[in-house]
Amino acid sequence: MVDLRTTLCGIELDNPVIPASGTFGYGREFADLYDINILGTFSFKGTTKDPRFGNPTPRIAETSSGMLNAVGLQNPGVDKVISEELPALAKVFHKPVMANVSGFSVEDYVYTCGKLDEEPQVGWLEVNISCPNVHGGGMSFGTDPKAAAEVTAAVKKVTTKPVIMKLTPNVTDIVSVAKACEDAGADGISLINTLLGMRIDLKTRRPLLANTTGGLSGPAVFPVALRMVWQVAKAVDIPVVGMGGVSAAKDVIEMMMAGACAVEVGAANLVDPYACRKIIEALPSEMEKLGISSLREIIGTAC
Repeated sequence: MVDLRTTLCGIELDNPVIPASGTFGYGREFADLYDINILGTFSFKGTTKDPRFGNPTPRIAETSSGMLNAVGLQNPGVDKVISEELPALAKVFHKPVMANVSGFSVEDYVYTCGKLDEEPQVGWLEVNISCPNVHGGGMSFGTDPKAAAEVTAAVKKVTTKPVIMKLTPNVTDIVSVAKACEDAGADGISLINTLLGMRIDLKTRRPLLANTTGGLSGPAVFPVALRMVWQVAKAVDIPVVGMGGVSAAKDVIEMMMAGACAVEVGAANLVDPYACRKIIEALPSEMEKLGISSLREIIGTAC
């Protein structure tokens, strides 16, 4: 019998599979399809201080082996998440959930993280300093080590729960940003968010997305994500959550060998809403084929 368990910032997970923020809503939609308690946990939709309608449409475009999105952090705002979404979630999900937080200023991050830190069902705060689809916030914090450290330190002052900083791949030196977050008190690092890209409509000769650019996700980004997870896992002494193009049980195992203690699944959920369940169900047989008895034993074996 193989052991799928892993530990993330001191909290044990039944398995390492975590639907990524923005691909799983607040959980309720997927709970209508299957028992989401089979998941290790999930990272809920990126939440901001105030409600956001998001970017104008069109904001999704297909690409070879992936997709571009420029949704722009559409969400009801933290107060409604706390008053409506979390109580509804508690009825269908009985494990700690990962709260994904975005902001447009350090004060925004502090306010939203402080509010969510008080919620019993929130196990971790995943602080998104990597969204490429909004202006004046998000990725602008994640491309500068000093700015990333400033957000990390500020959030840590108002929280008691593990803070995981979500990093952008749109930098020349991912390790320097990760180290800055660790030095500022981060409890973990998650990476990668999407790669900045664009498509052009050949008939109109205009960008396909109203936002012009968007974030590339899907299988095409997996090798880049794996490389960055490997780099960061070697450089820091805090847990790493790997993501980017993960769509199969083999990808989860590869991410863990690169140094991830847990793995988020993003775009695959938008292609197949049962993707995470299928990955979890396939993990034992993949482990047996490779002679792996416990996932914990393979973390960082490639580092």
